[in-house]
Amino acid sequence: MGSVNAAVLSLEDNDCVALAQAASAGIARLEAVRFRALAQLSRHREGARSVVQEVALALSLVDNHAGAMVAAAEALTTRLPRTLNLMDEGKLAGFNAQKVAAATAWLSDENALAADALLEDRLPDRNSTQVRKAASNAAISVDREGADKRAEHSREGRRLSLRQGETGVASIEVEDGPAEKVTAAYQRIDREARALRTGGETRTLDQLRADIALDLLLGGQGGTSERAEVFLYMDLDTYLGLNNDPAEMAGHGHLPAALARHIASGPDTVLRRIITDPLSGQVLDLGRERYRPTAGVAEFVRVRDRECRRPGCHRPAQACDLDHAVPWQHGGHTSADDLIDLCRRDHRLKDEPGWTYHLTPDGALTITTPTGQTYGSTPPPLHPPRTPPEEPPF
Repeated sequence: MGSVNAAVLSLEDNDCVALAQAASAGIARLEAVRFRALAQLSRHREGARSVVQEVALALSLVDNHAGAMVAAAEALTTRLPRTLNLMDEGKLAGFNAQKVAAATAWLSDENALAADALLEDRLPDRNSTQVRKAASNAAISVDREGADKRAEHSREGRRLSLRQGETGVASIEVEDGPAEKVTAAYQRIDREARALRTGGETRTLDQLRADIALDLLLGGQGGTSERAEVFLYMDLDTYLGLNNDPAEMAGHGHLPAALARHIASGPDTVLRRIITDPLSGQVLDLGRERYRPTAGVAEFVRVRDRECRRPGCHRPAQACDLDHAVPWQHGGHTSADDLIDLCRRDHRLKDEPGWTYHLTPDGALTITTPTGQTYGSTPPPLHPPRTPPEEPPF
């Protein structure tokens, strides 16, 4: 590897560009192989929903990305053979091929093949935006009467997505919403943001838009907050300011101590006592003093798990289903030793043929997929293992 790096360092500018192009072509060819493998897996399973989750686990992808890859693989190997051939020739990247698959997904098989033929000479040497536009135009040209159907299909795919960002921030997005409503919503937010840019306002216009949008979503008044429950895990010493160990917010990840203390000091904060095992850091007991009544075992399991237990899924536990690791009809028990949190999608996945789940008394979960791959899931400790104090000498 060192000799390769040395050779690259000796290249001139033109040679660097040529090498990058050659590497990209090689990557495209390998991506074509991967698409064929994923398509074959889907055919073996007859299109079972669990294929997406298995691909997500095997390739360390989020579910949405895995689903898009599987859908593209199925389309490229059946409806878009010329697009796949461009990948074999190193002329089209896998990401761009997915754009073609998405833009032609609403077409019949016959029309998809026609669009594929039109695109053969329009895709090479184009970036992803150009590829998406070319594919959309080709789809419309082969089925002009289906334009309304295409618009309806796109609007039916509207959804709200949450993306966790770096420490302390996240993004929320309405995807594929009706253009007129999205535009009107933006104009309202922008109008209110500009109206606030008076006097001593220090926030930027972008910051004002973001703040107003969140206020509208939470309270409907453009500024009135609404109480929502989130799980913030913080060591007592951190809360008291005796140390600066990071805290953790379920569904988001770690937060710096100062930000966690700021959140925990809010007027609507509810503090709970959680007892952990000093050696493992795992939850042993949940304090019962709070402003609202408890839900016993269910609440304990949600606090212990924090998020959906399928590796790679970060849906907060309070938005998940409680499920038996061992099905009730097969001898499972409704206790903390046999209950886990699974989001609705992964709850359904568990019932797919060939998927098995094993939960140990300490909360460690092992998932075995239909191909025999195993993946472990253990709730991270609330604090690093602590060494018990030495007993005083007699």
